[in-house]
Amino acid sequence: MTQAVTAAPSRTAAAVRLDGVSKAFGTGGDSLLALDRVSLDVAPGEFTCLLGASGCGKSTLLNLVADLDRPSGGTIDTGGARVALMFQEPALFPWLTVTGNLELALKMRGVPRAERRARAAELLDSVHLGGFAKKRPHQLSGGMRQRVALARALALTEDESTGEGGGGQGTVLLMDEPFGALDAMTRDLLHDEIERIWRTRGLTVLFVTHNVREAVRLGDRVVLLSSRPGRVVQEFPVPMDRPRRIDAPEVAALAATITDRLREEVGRHGA
Repeated sequence: MTQAVTAAPSRTAAAVRLDGVSKAFGTGGDSLLALDRVSLDVAPGEFTCLLGASGCGKSTLLNLVADLDRPSGGTIDTGGARVALMFQEPALFPWLTVTGNLELALKMRGVPRAERRARAAELLDSVHLGGFAKKRPHQLSGGMRQRVALARALALTEDESTGEGGGGQGTVLLMDEPFGALDAMTRDLLHDEIERIWRTRGLTVLFVTHNVREAVRLGDRVVLLSSRPGRVVQEFPVPMDRPRRIDAPEVAALAATITDRLREEVGRHGA
């Protein structure tokens, strides 16, 4: 039975709640079960990282939370939050300037035309790209394009009247391996940026990655999914003070533990 994503308030404090969520593609004997009865609560303001082997349904799960697709079973509740999805690739419109890309997102949020330019400038300042408003995507580095994509995602979570994020339960940012294609130094710098923005804006973040150390570096909690079909097999709290370095011994130690569990899971499924 297919059930729609709901927008009713959660029965307890959760910015995102998945209750027995399954997703199958196709029908009959040709169907492929991507997610199987996934249940997960993400608290307001929490930074949760999803980890698992390729094909385990991580991106599918984000698409369901973003309401880009419907579950085959179970329910998803975002409590009426503003939800934005940041993809693996920046996916900027090449014929628009940086400002133009942000203004288009603001237009989709219903921001009046007279206010869009100032809002776009504020968003660019928030990702330290204030001097690049008139540039086009091909004139930017990969890391800078991802900053613009992040600013665009933030634009989609803003309150139309105040231009500010709702904070906590009101603002959910979904990130689908946004730094996977970047070099190590650029990725490390963007880790600092997303952590700063998450803190200052009070975001709830659900972050998909293949990089175990990245998950430990950023997350309050790491959720491990099984190989296809994706199921929650274990959760790892990350009780370390922030800020963290990706090469810190305690990050490496927890990452090694999670990697061992991931190897076990992948081996058990023969993937």
